[in-house]
Amino acid sequence: MNHLAERVMSLRPSCGPVRLVAVDGPAGAGKTTFAVRLATALGCQVIHSDDFPVPWEGGPGGWFHALESQVLLPLRDGQSGGFRRYDWVRGEYAEHVTVPVAPALVIEGVGTARASISGLLAFTVWVEAPWELRFARVMERDGAELEPRWREWFAAEQEWFDEDRTRDRADLVVSTG
Repeated sequence: MNHLAERVMSLRPSCGPVRLVAVDGPAGAGKTTFAVRLATALGCQVIHSDDFPVPWEGGPGGWFHALESQVLLPLRDGQSGGFRRYDWVRGEYAEHVTVPVAPALVIEGVGTARASISGLLAFTVWVEAPWELRFARVMERDGAELEPRWREWFAAEQEWFDEDRTRDRADLVVSTG
């Protein structure tokens, strides 16, 4: 992971003075684990899509405007950003998270490497695993009662990725299966 961190830090800043790294891929692929390890190696903050209230309906697009307007656009302009973290257990917003201007920032989650912000990204990682393994991971993590929702989500995210062609733009593809 240190080699990848060195590679990222050798790149020019992409979002104002920040090297913005997106870790994207389908649910259950291992994005969060990879992003945390990379952010640790970079010595930087990581923002997760799960820090926002991602709606089940409509696929991966519904939450991103908050990240873009509250974090990415201020950073692009050389200013600190910030947002209120969503607490999924309580079902409400929690503490305010400040995102200072820094040499690097990792964002992770389904849809973080979308084409609409590709000009702000210094580096993109696509994390993937076989469907069956990913589905087993989300069932273990979230419980069988969410199976119908997850089946709908898997279909919606596949449609999203097919349209956005996210994997095709990745600088690095990581398979966790």
